[in-house]
Amino acid sequence: MLSDLAFARLKRYQLTGDEQDLDTSILQFTHVIFLPFHLTFPHGLNLMTAFLSLTEALFHHSLESEQFNNIGYCVNYLHYLRALPLERFGIIRNDITTFLVCALTSQVIFDPGNAKQGIEEISILIREALSLNFPEKNLEIIVDCFSQAILSHPVDLDSQGQPLQQVIACLHDAYTRFPDSRDVSFALSKLCSHRFMYETQSSEDFECAMALLHDVIISHPQTDSGAPSLTEALVRAATLAFARFVFHHNLGYLEDAMVRFRACLSSTSLKTPLRDSINLALETLERARFEEFGVENGLQGPPRKLDIIGFLSSLYPTPLLAGSNGIKSSFGLTGRKTCISHLIAVDSMTRINDPLDIEEAVEYCRLLLLSLQQGQCPKYGRVMTHLLIVLLGFFLHHAYHVTNNPEYLDESIDVYRNLLKIRPAPWFHFEAVTGLAASLFSRLPLSQDMQDFADIMELFPIALTDSFAKVQDRFKFSCRWAYWARAFGHRSTSAAYECAISLLQDHLVFTPTLEIQHFRLVAMRDDIEKLPLAHVSHQIHIGQFKGAIETLELGRGLLWSEMRGLRTSVDHLRIANSFLAEKFAAVNQDLEELMTSGPLIVWSREKDVGGDNEMDPFGRAVIKRQKLWNERNSLIIQIRSIRGLDDFFTAPSFNILRSAATHGPVVIVNHCEWRSDIIILLSNTTPSIIATTDDFYVRANGLKEQLFSARKKGLDSMEYEDALNSVLKALYDLIGRPVIQRLQELNVPEQSRVWWCPTSVFCSLPLHAMGPIRLDGPLKLYFSDLYIPSYTTTLSALIDSRKPGTHSFEKPSILLVAQPDEFMPGAWDEISLIRRLETTVTTLASKRATPSTVMKCLQDHRFAHFSCHGILETGRPFDASFKLFQGQRLTVLEIIRSRLPAAEFAFLSACHTAELTEESIADEGLHLSAAVQHAGFRSVVGTTWAMADIDGHDLAKNFYRSLFSDKWKGVPYYERTAEALRDAVRELRRKKNMSTERWVNFVHYGA
Repeated sequence: MLSDLAFARLKRYQLTGDEQDLDTSILQFTHVIFLPFHLTFPHGLNLMTAFLSLTEALFHHSLESEQFNNIGYCVNYLHYLRALPLERFGIIRNDITTFLVCALTSQVIFDPGNAKQGIEEISILIREALSLNFPEKNLEIIVDCFSQAILSHPVDLDSQGQPLQQVIACLHDAYTRFPDSRDVSFALSKLCSHRFMYETQSSEDFECAMALLHDVIISHPQTDSGAPSLTEALVRAATLAFARFVFHHNLGYLEDAMVRFRACLSSTSLKTPLRDSINLALETLERARFEEFGVENGLQGPPRKLDIIGFLSSLYPTPLLAGSNGIKSSFGLTGRKTCISHLIAVDSMTRINDPLDIEEAVEYCRLLLLSLQQGQCPKYGRVMTHLLIVLLGFFLHHAYHVTNNPEYLDESIDVYRNLLKIRPAPWFHFEAVTGLAASLFSRLPLSQDMQDFADIMELFPIALTDSFAKVQDRFKFSCRWAYWARAFGHRSTSAAYECAISLLQDHLVFTPTLEIQHFRLVAMRDDIEKLPLAHVSHQIHIGQFKGAIETLELGRGLLWSEMRGLRTSVDHLRIANSFLAEKFAAVNQDLEELMTSGPLIVWSREKDVGGDNEMDPFGRAVIKRQKLWNERNSLIIQIRSIRGLDDFFTAPSFNILRSAATHGPVVIVNHCEWRSDIIILLSNTTPSIIATTDDFYVRANGLKEQLFSARKKGLDSMEYEDALNSVLKALYDLIGRPVIQRLQELNVPEQSRVWWCPTSVFCSLPLHAMGPIRLDGPLKLYFSDLYIPSYTTTLSALIDSRKPGTHSFEKPSILLVAQPDEFMPGAWDEISLIRRLETTVTTLASKRATPSTVMKCLQDHRFAHFSCHGILETGRPFDASFKLFQGQRLTVLEIIRSRLPAAEFAFLSACHTAELTEESIADEGLHLSAAVQHAGFRSVVGTTWAMADIDGHDLAKNFYRSLFSDKWKGVPYYERTAEALRDAVRELRRKKNMSTERWVNFVHYGA
């Protein structure tokens, strides 16, 4: 019989793969079905059975001949069969459902025009099968097919509605039934990754996808290194981690992505084509780490450019696993590749500077934009399309600058506005908003349309709340907001400054160490240095004097402020809740240890390839910092819920800050291009503001430049001596005269203590020695003759120097740390003098003067006197140091680590101890004197530049003579040190041939 022969040929094809048998069976089944007379089928065959067999043969033929559009006929036939009462024909319905799922899967893979509908239908069939008594073998087959359909499809399931959610829910059910299926795990992780990347950006989707991939990874024994499924899981996990970092810019996410790519290198052979992409991704992450932290990790040569979008799309590659049911795999990349080619082309156009070439490029962009707007590029995907539009807007803005053709500028604005109307992908939103603002700014001088300006002002707060943008990018944009709002007198000026100050503090949150925090500040120094001072000047301008004082403290000395915060007293908290107090103190201690750790070792990539995939020490430090910071914030919230502690660990208020002036006024010089002001802070009234001349800002910059240029010729040169005298005179005219006049008006008597809290360039100018003021007999009088001057880096530092404690009125013991060499012959006289003082003196010299011994002995002494070399390191303020035995260094960082609760005063008879390191942030005040004060010393004498060796003996002799004299009654010794220094310097000035720079050099910090 013809039907028997057709069935037999189909079976033989399935055994041998002979395509001639397949073709013949199709022809014979067709003849059987369409015979013009009634036929009785033998062996239980019937017309429906033959139709089913024909469908099966056609399905195989479609795959063999690669005529994939014919699979659609098979799907239609199976739909027809499922609608029939199959039991009458002896056909098992579950088998038809299984066949239909396989056919739909093949259609999705090989004819993806209707892939979205196909996947949705499969998910409905799977949910139905899971809810019924479906045979386990058939269920396993259709679940496997479903997974293959998902894995082979580029996931353009538009999630504006419910389809993607339904498909994910179905896969969740399938995973619950078959948790050991790698295909199911891969498919579900792919869709969760897709939803994370293109919709929710939620930690739930990320963690779900990563957990599934982790299950696949740990299912492989160690001997499986290099197995395709393991490699695929590792690559997917690494790429997902990469995406999370790109989207959220969390520095902990950066470290996680690096670890995962190192694991990929360990699992791939050197010949694997994927390896170059892995290396490129890892290099990109390492460069991101360098940009964030300055950690090089062996980076060499110019950076290679990584196609971020293309690489992230590789999260969905063709499965490396062969389908378990033998279905062929393919992945149509035409759309994505075409889009990437356009991305590269448009991105490269920003380098065009020839107006003739610009015109041709603009025409190309117009055609491309038209195709995007008409929906002719659906394969590109929403994210890639939006990136392309952002680049188009940027190029059109560039075209305007090259040609001055305002038409291009208008087009750029339209591009950005249209994109914002359709709600761009979240991680391009910031670029779209800032791009629109930039184009509007360019048009404003042309249009003179204040509506453009109003639109710009509305864009700033929108962009600055975008959590997908980097904090440093938002900070820079906030500074622009503040600048333009103030320039135009806009009502948002105060809000802009407050936003910028907040982002400034956030900028350092997850940076693990002080050194790297300073690196990040320097990288943004122009905005970092100007913003707080500009905010203060604005607050003074609108009469918010108290707020100005609070802002000065909040925006300057950020690193010292953080370190002081880590030593916050918990005594009051301990009374209310001892558990929280101990926990808070412990977290702060862990944070401080991390913050003051030295350079963190970064493993080389060669070590990673060797199989050690753990996070390197630097990465662990970043993660630890985040964990501790989050833990501390959680504790602070708990503590503030306790009655009476609602202001725990908040920024100091004006009422607290003005207590810095309890023992005398604090004079703050706010140096700002908008307006500069001299602020005199008193303890019992509002700040007194002294307005400055219009040229104050420029003149102050000139004085610093004059002094520093002359210093390059040598401190002992006549050029420097002349420059210094000129600067001191100019400073008196600029600051000294109005300050003295105001102090007199405020009834502050001469010989009172006065503290200077300088900003900007004034951190490097000798305010204490301004003058001469007048002649008084044979001597010229300077500011330090009328008042007893001291300095403080911040108001909080001065307040801390007066913190309560037990003070003895007995003569203090002195720790003498001495390490003179052939370049310091005069130091021996100074050392001999200190040893002969009528008090207990412990000497650490020669081999006893090691960093560890010095720090240990400082614990037991109230006073310390250093006589050695002081050394600065350009651009590395935490490496400034005292040179001790055999060149060992006691650095700023080591001093900061120490806690010296009994310490009172340190005399730093060494070079550069109160001098700022070149290329550091002036308002951070990072120098040896500040470090010594932070360690616990209430008062410090330091030097603002190199010290003349011959002055050490005379200065020390007169200093200690004044300090231990009988004129003091009931005054703690450390509070005598400022006047004792002033007395000693006056005696030094009387020496014959005494140059100005030698006596101006010495300054006093603290109480």
